[in-house]
Amino acid sequence: MPINKLGVHALVFTGGTTPAEVEYTVTQAKQSGFDILEISLHDAVNLDVAQARTALRAAGLDVVCSRGLAFDADVSSSDAAVVARGARLLQDSLQITAELGGTHFTGALYSALGKYGQPLSAAGRANVVAVLQDLATDARTKGMTLGLEVCNRYETNVINTASQALRLADDIGHDNVLIHLDSYHMNIEEDDFVRPILLAGDRLGYIHVGENHRGYLGSGHLDFTSFFHALGQIGYTGAITFESFSSAVVSPTLSNDLAIWRNLWDDGPALASHAHGYLTSALEGNRVSA
Repeated sequence: MPINKLGVHALVFTGGTTPAEVEYTVTQAKQSGFDILEISLHDAVNLDVAQARTALRAAGLDVVCSRGLAFDADVSSSDAAVVARGARLLQDSLQITAELGGTHFTGALYSALGKYGQPLSAAGRANVVAVLQDLATDARTKGMTLGLEVCNRYETNVINTASQALRLADDIGHDNVLIHLDSYHMNIEEDDFVRPILLAGDRLGYIHVGENHRGYLGSGHLDFTSFFHALGQIGYTGAITFESFSSAVVSPTLSNDLAIWRNLWDDGPALASHAHGYLTSALEGNRVSA
């Protein structure tokens, strides 16, 4: 069996985090065979943390939380008030993750999730470093790690490649800040699927697997063979989470931020079961051929 725990993003099943939605999502993730449920905290206002933690524990699921920021709460801004709002949002999200029982908080923790009209400023980057240094210190006291998800140019101007993420992590200077690679974003920004994974090496802490169009795995053009071979080459034992979005399941905020306009699938549970089988086969095949 694969040594990696497999996860699924909650937006495969539901667009929000009300108690009923969380209960349904947890049930479907478990029935699809996954070990981890990733919950976006963009809808945290509706999240009953105690109820969600109880549901996750009852199902035997681990949890990872993720988020990006907003332009009025952006730690890469040069406006001190905007940065402060972003820093509070990150601290609140870290606390929610801990209360849910999670040990990893990841995503575009360094900027708003959207297209910028200008390059990142030196002052903005310095603010990112300072805020994430404080967040990493707080995370360490909770026994937690942070992930820097490398996103494409249409979703951030802070880090678009693994090498940029590593430089940012070096400047933050905390060993509980790890690199989060995503095949969807890598397809846009990286030269190939191999070198970024080898470059990240043992600092790779989390993986998103998604197709180039964010639909069914194997229905697009991504070279997952080289992707999984590279993970095997570095001996990656961390979590691998399936991420897919369709206009059939709408988040009031995140769907617009990610420009999810197309209906790529209608049946989330069927999609999830297919993804679990695909990932399991890819990892098992990689292990046998090693």
